[in-house]
Amino acid sequence: MTKLSVNINKIATLRNSRGGDLPNVVQFAKDVQRFGAEGVTIHPRPDERHIRYQDAYDLKPVVYTEYNIEGNPIPKFVDLVLDIKPTQVTLVPDTEDAITSNAGWDTIKHKDFLIDIINEFKRNGIRTSIFVDPDLRQIQGAKETGTDRIELYTEAFAHQYKLGKKEGIDPYMECAGLANTLHLGINAGHDLSLDNIKFFKENITGLLEVSIGHALISESLYFGVENVIQMYLHRLQ
Repeated sequence: MTKLSVNINKIATLRNSRGGDLPNVVQFAKDVQRFGAEGVTIHPRPDERHIRYQDAYDLKPVVYTEYNIEGNPIPKFVDLVLDIKPTQVTLVPDTEDAITSNAGWDTIKHKDFLIDIINEFKRNGIRTSIFVDPDLRQIQGAKETGTDRIELYTEAFAHQYKLGKKEGIDPYMECAGLANTLHLGINAGHDLSLDNIKFFKENITGLLEVSIGHALISESLYFGVENVIQMYLHRLQ
């Protein structure tokens, strides 16, 4: 069964929009785990416009499933991850002003940089994953960095699927096949939803984990968080 990690950035965005501490991100993390989620993901950005660096520390004692911290490995982020030592760090090459992640790593161009960063995290017992586009060259490049896993950037698939073009899954299937051959673990995320997750999971061999935030929180406005988590778990069986 593919694990579901819930990205709680949107809960922090809602909290920050009014100030104060409602909704409380720590309580929300406790609740999604109680409802069946098998991980909690956060993506702190330098401007702290949603998840704050202090949130990362506050969540550490309550995440008893898998704690996944995503972000661009600038020095402040690296220090945070090394201090907290989450289950997994996912390296994402987003710019400081990015609204959301919009591209994977060029694992060939940035090979040496990624090797150094990944080695540092692995020396500290932190599982590593790097965000990549569905490109066979980038998968091969990822293997050469020493990463434990890749996270397939699924926006292109989600867009094609919404248009009824199921062939949008093809490059992801090819990349998953190569990753499995190279003994790279496979995660996936970005624009996965209740509508497309079952089809994606059924076609990606070896899919270990999906990280879902925006869609899951949006769907929960209609169906409730506990129900939505159970709906995802059912589709991921």
